[in-house]
Amino acid sequence: MTSQPMQASAEAQPNIALVKYWGKRDGALNLPAAGSLSITLDALHTRTSLRFDPALADDDIRLNGERDAAQTRKIGAFLDLFRARAGIATRARVESGNDFPTGAGLASSASGFAALAVAADHALGLGLEPRALSVLARRGSGSAARSIFGGFVAMAAGTRDDGEDAFATPLLDAAAWPLRVVVAITTRKKKAISSRDGMDHTRDTSPFYRDWVATADADLASARVAVQARDFEKLAHVSEGSCLAMHAVMLSARPGLIYWNAATLECIQCVRSLQAEGTGVFFTIDAGPQVKAVCLPEHAARAADALRNVAGVEDVLVSGLGAGARIIGTET
Repeated sequence: MTSQPMQASAEAQPNIALVKYWGKRDGALNLPAAGSLSITLDALHTRTSLRFDPALADDDIRLNGERDAAQTRKIGAFLDLFRARAGIATRARVESGNDFPTGAGLASSASGFAALAVAADHALGLGLEPRALSVLARRGSGSAARSIFGGFVAMAAGTRDDGEDAFATPLLDAAAWPLRVVVAITTRKKKAISSRDGMDHTRDTSPFYRDWVATADADLASARVAVQARDFEKLAHVSEGSCLAMHAVMLSARPGLIYWNAATLECIQCVRSLQAEGTGVFFTIDAGPQVKAVCLPEHAARAADALRNVAGVEDVLVSGLGAGARIIGTET
């Protein structure tokens, strides 16, 4: 560990999975049951400031200005991974905030833990390589492993019991295929069932869970080819199929998980209508009610206008593809 001040500020953006994973092969290590492929956004941000302070008896953590005991325990355990590497026991003060709805299906945990991982690494002078940061970020949130990188990102499920081969790698830079993403926000409320709990419930109760996991390798292979070839139609086909299959297996859990609302369905129908008109757009939806319409750059304005007119849509955000998690300062 270096003699630098033990503090840093970092920024990260959420990512949207185009080939989904839903379910873990090891909950303690956050090991996904299947690989995934995502795009990192540039218009939504998590900013995290971290300082290790010998005067603190306990970690002091505020998320969006509020303290929460459960989140403090979770984040404290995550910071313990970095403290162990640095050989310290010093508690930390963390302030983290999002400029988009939190816990509502917009991957706030992905950007949050990616930013925290980068800040902790810098504050403690560990100098970890991006792959090691991805492995550690995954321990906080499975999708956080992908937000370490920008553009198009592939996540390996791995096979090792220790999880050291379950990490993300960059696939294509954002500038190489500058797609746009229109996010239709249908509610800002926090979802009732977290992704982690929903995954466990689906794995334990759905009769189709194994079939869902078995589809991942073929979808990933198709999506990789589509991204490398900049084949929008092929990427649309595999991405929408992966999304609907994930939600189908959620619905098949007992009792079924329904993250959508009425506006979610209306947005899907809106995108289907746009496609019928020749608009370059496809939809994807994570564990929440928000709809992400991935567009060819020249068609983003048309998709945004159409989704704004859908009943129940509260707001529409338009984003390009963004960079990976990064340090933005050493002063907190």
